[in-house]
Amino acid sequence: MLLISCTQIRPPGPNFSGMSLEEAIGQYKKITSVQSVVGIEYDQDDSTMSGDGALKVSPDSLSLRIYYMGFLQGEIYQEKGVVRSDPKIDRYKSALLVNGLKSSIFWWNISDYNKTETDDTYELRNRYRTVIIDKASLLPTEQTIALDNGEIVTITYGTPERRLTEDGKPTDTSSPLGWYPSQLKIELGPHVVRISVKSYEITR
Repeated sequence: MLLISCTQIRPPGPNFSGMSLEEAIGQYKKITSVQSVVGIEYDQDDSTMSGDGALKVSPDSLSLRIYYMGFLQGEIYQEKGVVRSDPKIDRYKSALLVNGLKSSIFWWNISDYNKTETDDTYELRNRYRTVIIDKASLLPTEQTIALDNGEIVTITYGTPERRLTEDGKPTDTSSPLGWYPSQLKIELGPHVVRISVKSYEITR
């Protein structure tokens, strides 16, 4: 009897260790908006709600339309700090699905920060945000946001995936902009949102 074990080999992750963090952030700041199709799971009170989302984010706005079984279940918008939703959402969902989600994608929009580093990571920290960035990929691995009431939003990033064109070819192969996090986990106390990123398009 011949036994064959097959192990799935993942392609190597991004490595931009020859690029400075400042150069990478300069490239990220050229992004004016991100459009994405996402899977959403929201955990609350021992129950889980799930659906798919059509997301568009810019530095000062957010649009999220949530679907379940192909039917529109809710819409959330933010424009210049004002949040509108149908149906109405509580402050926890607003903090997770608006502030947390937008900050997780536009993580480089952190100002007046101090930078420290270890062998493997950079840490950008200001009065209310901390972003941990992997030195090799120049992509974030974790972020925390302190809210005005003292609560903390924690964002954890999953494995990077390569951005592809419509015909399946990799984009921006020489830039960190050619990659995006495949998973996001956003937590606020007992409330957890898990985001599975299915597509990721940028506008510059």
